[in-house]
Amino acid sequence: LLVNDLLTLSRLEGSPMPSATDWHSLTELTMDCEREGMALSSLMSPLGHVMSFVVPPDLYLAGAQSELVSAMSNLVSNAVRYTPGGGRVDVAWQQLPEGGAEFSVTDSGPGIAPEHIPRITERFYRVDRSRARETGGTGLGLAIVKHVAQRHGAELHIHSVLGKGSCFAIRLPASRVQRRA
Repeated sequence: LLVNDLLTLSRLEGSPMPSATDWHSLTELTMDCEREGMALSSLMSPLGHVMSFVVPPDLYLAGAQSELVSAMSNLVSNAVRYTPGGGRVDVAWQQLPEGGAEFSVTDSGPGIAPEHIPRITERFYRVDRSRARETGGTGLGLAIVKHVAQRHGAELHIHSVLGKGSCFAIRLPASRVQRRA
């Protein structure tokens, strides 16, 4: 897992910028994340999680499919890993008023203290080092998400309230979003 994440980061840093003409259906991009998220949920807790996935059927995104799926999957798996069994994980795509799109993952987990938020996208940074073994992450997932977002001209927004949960959102520019009938 660690080697794979390091290789992914290395590829992201050393490869050409993603195409702005290679279009992918949000429905297809999200299906893999949904499968992975549901499988991880049943592994992490006998209770599982209450999960919802909302995807407009007619939205398409321009970019590197494997990178986009990697970023989305990292956010979904983090939400599942850090939300106790029986908690909620809501995954949604929505078109923004200016024509861009937002992918958001909202959970009912423990939340993140404000002092950690500026640093959680750093490689190997952990809010709670004692939970590292428990959750099985490498400490590179959010660094990968940040790199993928930047390579697609997107922004990563993080909002969290201790004891109430977190919302991670990738906002992509209108130039990478298309509505098709």
